[in-house]
Amino acid sequence: MTRPITAGVDGTEESLAALDWAAREAVRRDRTLRVVQAWRFQPYEAIDAADPDTQAGWVRDGLDEAVRGVTARHPHLDVVSEVVAGDSAETLVAAAAEAEMLVLGSRGHGPVVGFLLGSVGQQVIAGATRPVVLVRAGDQPTAEAAGREIVVGQQGDAEDSADALRFAFETAAARGAGVRVVRAWTVPPVFAYSPGSMALLDEAGGLEPFEKKSLAAALQPWREQFPDVPVIEHVEIGSAGQVLLSMAARAQLMVVGRRAHRTSVGARIGSVAHGVLHHAPCPVAVVPHT
Repeated sequence: MTRPITAGVDGTEESLAALDWAAREAVRRDRTLRVVQAWRFQPYEAIDAADPDTQAGWVRDGLDEAVRGVTARHPHLDVVSEVVAGDSAETLVAAAAEAEMLVLGSRGHGPVVGFLLGSVGQQVIAGATRPVVLVRAGDQPTAEAAGREIVVGQQGDAEDSADALRFAFETAAARGAGVRVVRAWTVPPVFAYSPGSMALLDEAGGLEPFEKKSLAAALQPWREQFPDVPVIEHVEIGSAGQVLLSMAARAQLMVVGRRAHRTSVGARIGSVAHGVLHHAPCPVAVVPHT
């Protein structure tokens, strides 16, 4: 099944930037662009909008205007759109499940609140079973120019980051871009090592050579599958979030994996994804581990 690239819109500057980003990606990947707006009736006493049909009409008109702009810029792009009445988070998680990726707007260098307010954005990112891309207002096609990299974080063994690496390499191949794969490491206390891991470290020649060897092993299948994608292997000591953010200036897109954690107050994404979403100036793709 060929999945569409889906953009969530609400008329804000951030969501329209996300729509443009999604349209360009759909053209590159030869996919249908699906545009979704979640809507729930809100009664207002101060204005003549107590009628749900009136509000729905306003929402539909705004969505149609946004779609006209996209089709004018990409006349050969297949675009479908719909207004979905219901809870925003539930609607978008369901839309993501049917998509190649879900693209949303995010606001400023702070909490992810552009297209989605409060905890809704986090619910969507944590609940989505497909990649979610966050795009800031003002994002321009020039940011995707040749020379700027797809930066992706890698951790653990080959399986741990396979989904994020796959997304990064597929995106780079579609754009003719290179991939910088970042593996950050810290020095753990000696008692954290098992006898087996100590033997592996000794065999590798120390901590940093061990990390480089682990990164090379994780990348081998993706180098073979995408031989034309240039790859830079970047191993650096430090926290993963800080090391990734230090690469943001050279990135046209940052890709991070995520494991959602359920707590008594709802779903939470990992600290690395959370930090990158807050502070990276470029679009960020959050890819769930399967």
